Amino acid sequence: MIQRIQSLWLLVAALVNAGVFYFPLYRGHVDNAGVDTLMYLEVGQRMPLLLAALVMTILPAVAIFLYGNRKRQKRIVLVSFVAAISFITVGMMYVTRFISESGIANDSYWIGMVLPFISIVFLVLAFMGIRKDEKLVKSLDRLR
Repeated sequence: MIQRIQSLWLLVAALVNAGVFYFPLYRGHVDNAGVDTLMYLEVGQRMPLLLAALVMTILPAVAIFLYGNRKRQKRIVLVSFVAAISFITVGMMYVTRFISESGIANDSYWIGMVLPFISIVFLVLAFMGIRKDEKLVKSLDRLR
């Protein structure tokens, strides 16, 4: 199953996407009566973020096993790409809401918000590898 390069890219994309469950998306310092408190926004705190994270993590892993059906594999990679983009947009929405609700003074995006961007790169590489395989198979069919 991990015989082709796109399977490797899909595996790396799934592992990178799984990182959003371990790293927070956003970190900020809140001043509560003179006490500096560190607050995090994590994926498990919001249900839409959790669902998008599950979809964008599971789909590349499923696509690895569909090496026999390249059309379906391409569709699943595209859906995973859309799920990663939707995770980023929903994450940005919740980050702005988190900032306005908690009154954060010093803030920064954290590793969890960067990982979907990295995953998108690997998904594009996997999609290109699948297309390359399709072209190779078509060229071999012409020779027969």
